[in-house]
Amino acid sequence: MGNMSQNENILLIRLKSIGDVLFTLPAVHRVRENFPGAKITFLTSRENAPLLKGFREVDGVITLDRARFQSGNPMTILSEAFSLFRRLRRGKFSLVVDFQGYGETAWLAWLSGAPQRWGSVYGPGRRWAYTRGVTRNDRLHHVDRYLSLLEQCGLHPGEILNEFVLPDGALNEARQFFVAHNLNAAKPTLFIQPFTSSPQKNWPLENYVSIARHWRSHGVQVLFGGGPSERAALEPVHQAGFPVSAGVPLLVTGGLMKLSSLILGGDTGALHLAVAMGKRVVMIRNSVAPGSPYPFQHPDWAVIATNGRDVSSIETGTVIEACARAFTERAGNVSC
Repeated sequence: MGNMSQNENILLIRLKSIGDVLFTLPAVHRVRENFPGAKITFLTSRENAPLLKGFREVDGVITLDRARFQSGNPMTILSEAFSLFRRLRRGKFSLVVDFQGYGETAWLAWLSGAPQRWGSVYGPGRRWAYTRGVTRNDRLHHVDRYLSLLEQCGLHPGEILNEFVLPDGALNEARQFFVAHNLNAAKPTLFIQPFTSSPQKNWPLENYVSIARHWRSHGVQVLFGGGPSERAALEPVHQAGFPVSAGVPLLVTGGLMKLSSLILGGDTGALHLAVAMGKRVVMIRNSVAPGSPYPFQHPDWAVIATNGRDVSSIETGTVIEACARAFTERAGNVSC
């Protein structure tokens, strides 16, 4: 680590997405272990900033407002760029770690002026931005990739800790949602997050509704989550009589999952958040190709489409069986 001391001023960069920001949690812990006296700041996109409230080892957050950069207004773009540049320089960072390694993050790492700049090199033309650039290994899970970057740059290995600490306020709002929708947190509850960021990763909604009906008939409470833009798409769920939390803040979704017994859904940030909170999940996935972001440390929690087939080929019976095994592990009193 060269001449670096314990009292460092460290900037970590991961702009997007929800899942990828969450995957830095063990790496943040590793940085804290190696620099217990450091001030750790995290640079991320504005929409992901609320997540950092659950990173107990992060001391400060800098946000990048992507909407302003994409506004098309030259004055707005310049204003945002200069504001971000000033915040980076004002930080007087001694070390920057760029977990993303894209062109924009490579520039941000370089513009920080930090004497030590470590980066995951996504393209060979970006190595110039770093004092230590590590070629990213796409065969590794994202978490292992970030940890490998730190170790190759000289940090000591240690315990892998993937722990998201949900703020009390978010959990209280989730409890209020339960009460308002006649849900009892003491009863077995299935939380379903049916949509992902990519249509090709989505299992058919009608299959999720079939799963929900099955478990409701066995005495399990069921609720569906989603983003604000998914309210209309979730109307069939509402018509089927299931509560829908689409549009609540991300951390409140975290609270709803925290109160639930089991989380079911596709490869989406919400499920990776559930894993980081210690919740049991069943993730419906297209594949387990090297580097696929399965539930970290729990590849057996994924239900996989076989023989290279589409995710829609997964049968509801297979998912019901996977949920039954999960309920048996965690609840012990739910039968299929």
